[in-house]
Amino acid sequence: AALFLRRRDEGEAWLSCRSPGKPTLYGSLTRRGLSTGGVPDIVASEGFVVGEVTKKSILISCPHENVSTKFLAPYTTFCRIHQKSITCLDISSGGGLGVSTSTDGTMKIWQAANGEIRRLLEGHVYDVNCCRFFPSGLVVLSGGMDAQLKIWSAEDASCVVTFKGHKGGILDTAIVDRGRNVLSCSRDGTARLWDCGKSACLGVIADCGSPVNGIAVGTADNSLNLGTPEKAPSEREIGTEWKILLLAREDKKLQGVGLQSRQPVFLFVGSDAFNCCTFLSSTYILAGTQDGNIYQLDVRNTNAPIQVIHRSGAPVLSLLPYRDGFIASQGDGTCFIVQQDLDYVLDLTEADCDPVYKVASWEKQIYTCCRDGIVRRYQLFDL
Repeated sequence: AALFLRRRDEGEAWLSCRSPGKPTLYGSLTRRGLSTGGVPDIVASEGFVVGEVTKKSILISCPHENVSTKFLAPYTTFCRIHQKSITCLDISSGGGLGVSTSTDGTMKIWQAANGEIRRLLEGHVYDVNCCRFFPSGLVVLSGGMDAQLKIWSAEDASCVVTFKGHKGGILDTAIVDRGRNVLSCSRDGTARLWDCGKSACLGVIADCGSPVNGIAVGTADNSLNLGTPEKAPSEREIGTEWKILLLAREDKKLQGVGLQSRQPVFLFVGSDAFNCCTFLSSTYILAGTQDGNIYQLDVRNTNAPIQVIHRSGAPVLSLLPYRDGFIASQGDGTCFIVQQDLDYVLDLTEADCDPVYKVASWEKQIYTCCRDGIVRRYQLFDL
């Protein structure tokens, strides 16, 4: 079961509790005023119970379905970074900088604390689809609709490397270890490995014949057979051994490929196009589909999923491992955090019905970007 909250107007909100195969339970929240210390005094309609309330959070439960959710308001919002929909963002390893891309055609670096713009990264033709910091936090990797992959200095905004070779827009990227090699996937159906030092393509890791919407690279469990390369790897390949590359494919398939061997490891067929994927550990992976399913799989046996999480039919747009669980965002504006040791789900509110395209984290701070052009920062005090 899952709880959903939608703001109605000042002092009121709609509640719903959805359970697979059961009628949806509906209710409402009403604010009666402020209690001591400036905390809202909130009551729920029949069937729902209000738990702990703070200035930034409210715990709601539905005893009938034995489900609880803590709804969290943003700590701060940044409205001035971009003019239009923000499609991707990332936070540097030290937490000091953010980078984001937008349908306004820009890519910007900004201060994570206050959203103040530091650098404009100009050089892609058409929209930039994806951006991420290298582990150093000083360099940015981006991929665009112009089929180009670029590396930028976060310090002076110069483009230091441009990779060409894809035949279609680049949809996602990944960085191998410290970043001497990087990966990209594209609408052209391929995933490629690149050598940053020589700005050259080291090979096509997979050619799927269908757009690859998302990729993730991780160290594989040592019991997994990753296959052997047909020819000796280039000495320019750094850190590809023992790695597995996940491919979230448009043709409803999630594929695992040995990064060094280029050999298929598994192929899992889902309910709809896969949009995103990530590693939870060396054995457990997550992948999200266009029809709202989040599959948890064990890479050692992908015949059947460990579990399928389905909160709504909206597309799953991003997945991020976080502590001992994960964060997911969807096309209906929901963004939620599941943790093994919490008996409630954390729901990051305020996007309402606008898709939340991407989530990034730094320690106890979570950043989201949304179609409404706003970056929201949430502070997780209770984790």
